[in-house]
Amino acid sequence: MAGAIVVTALAGFARTYFLRPVLPTLSPAPLALTPLIHLHGLLFTGWVLLLLVQVRLVAAKRIARHRQLGVAGAVIAALMVVVGTLTALHGVVRGVAPFGIDPRRFMIVPLFSILLFVVFVVAGVRARRNPQSHKRLMLLGTIAILPPAIARWVLLLGLGPPVVFAVATLLLVPIVAWDLKTRRQLHPVTLWGGLLLIVSGPMRLALAQTDGWLVVSKWLVGLVM
Repeated sequence: MAGAIVVTALAGFARTYFLRPVLPTLSPAPLALTPLIHLHGLLFTGWVLLLLVQVRLVAAKRIARHRQLGVAGAVIAALMVVVGTLTALHGVVRGVAPFGIDPRRFMIVPLFSILLFVVFVVAGVRARRNPQSHKRLMLLGTIAILPPAIARWVLLLGLGPPVVFAVATLLLVPIVAWDLKTRRQLHPVTLWGGLLLIVSGPMRLALAQTDGWLVVSKWLVGLVM
């Protein structure tokens, strides 16, 4: 799962970020990459790579080193929340949104991803003495922030945000399969966390169309303008 997540993230942003200097752009006037975006990319890429390192350490029975790096992971996660939120707000200022959607309405998509990340990672840290819950929570937290990477290819095909969320939920399938194979039932984290991820997509899209969210988004953007 960690390997699949790394591949998804790197492949998703290859065209628009990692390999942007060498790959042709599909936009006649692509937006410039600001220092904030570079910091965002550094932190979020560091997180998925750290996830891969952490699971390999556990597989190698190097639990002490895993716990030491876990402290660094907590710091990175905290920075991701701050920088990710600022990037989402500045995205509205830059007019970043697919298919001509009002950026103020679309902002709920990344902000809710960050909220889910916080919920799962904080719960994962609290459950660090419970390996079965801990590893599932950390996976779910990372899956929660993958839709932007998936969207870079799904939207390229002309498909909308609902398809992005549908594809993202497919990453839950291996976890469900593992639970059923090893436990004959779903682990509570898989069940409730997975359901939260699944319903969050349609819920975000519905809330984005409300006048209430438009008021909230205008207020939030006003904090950085």
